Amino acid sequence: MEWEYLKRQKWLDDVLPVLKDLMELFHRLLLQAGGDVNQAFKWMRYLQEQGYVGADVDLKKFREALENEQIISVGGGKAGLTSRGERWIREKAFSLMFSRLKKGGRGNHRVPRAGEGRERLTETRQYRFGDPYTGIDIPASLQNAVKRCGIDDIDMKEEDLQVYETEHLSACATVLLIDISHSMILYGEDRITPAKQVALAFTEFILTRYPKDSLNIAVFGDHAKEIAIKDIPYITVGPYHTNTKAGLQLARSILRRKHQPNKQIFMITDGKPSAMYHRGMLYKNPYGFDPKIVSGTLEEAYVCRQVNILITTYMITEDPYLVSFVEKLSEANKGKAYYSTPDRVGDCIFVDYQKNKRMRNSF
Repeated sequence: MEWEYLKRQKWLDDVLPVLKDLMELFHRLLLQAGGDVNQAFKWMRYLQEQGYVGADVDLKKFREALENEQIISVGGGKAGLTSRGERWIREKAFSLMFSRLKKGGRGNHRVPRAGEGRERLTETRQYRFGDPYTGIDIPASLQNAVKRCGIDDIDMKEEDLQVYETEHLSACATVLLIDISHSMILYGEDRITPAKQVALAFTEFILTRYPKDSLNIAVFGDHAKEIAIKDIPYITVGPYHTNTKAGLQLARSILRRKHQPNKQIFMITDGKPSAMYHRGMLYKNPYGFDPKIVSGTLEEAYVCRQVNILITTYMITEDPYLVSFVEKLSEANKGKAYYSTPDRVGDCIFVDYQKNKRMRNSF
């Protein structure tokens, strides 16, 4: 039964024939197994029996190497990830997805406006009370004084002073929202594993490149709940509907408590909302797009926009019908969206609905 499940996965055709890193295979199977190390090794043995993994590969020694590296530990006959292993699985996801990402500064986000900050621009402006004296453009200020009173009798006044503009650098509060509804594994298509790959890579990206940011993780099915960062590998899909509105409401509630000036929701989903709370009860309709559910979800996206919370959606599907909803949601929020497929999570279409810009993006 396990082999039949693996056999349907399209990624095997691409990954295994050119596999150079056994760790990459283990990483992928571990995500599919919901962090269950024993199950991941059971699938590796299946693949070896089927001839996908070479007969000369000693899986027992590979497992021992993981123990020696303190990536997994064994207790009571059951293996599990260590804290180092949980960090490794994030780093591996990051390296697989963002290997082509350019190196840059750490800890700040640039925004397209001038203001108080630490990075000096070439442009100057007139001094305002409270501006730091270290930012004064001495040559320009002297030139203003000379123009006003002549070179023989320079008498510099506050009105002569010019200061350099600075680029506004600001921290951001982010909630990473992950869809765990049943549709993420519907019809034999595994969307939750690539969703976790994206979540792990994005988490590692924020933690390492933007240490001043705050990051919270939440999942949503029938309900929405917050989880710890270390629990991302263990996320599994349940027999749930997709209550996107509840997910957005929880994320907005978390962000309300944050002091960072910039706030955003990064949502990973297959796009189809099928449930929402109405008069205290869970109203659900898994068949098609229910106008009431769609309207309620879009209303929440608009509320987020009103309180300056940007929604970026990472859409894992090829279905144009589902893509159309994400377009409506992003337009309501003036947000952004990435459109990808489960087998090519690092290669996607990026759409900025605020700037009306569309481009292909490869991580």
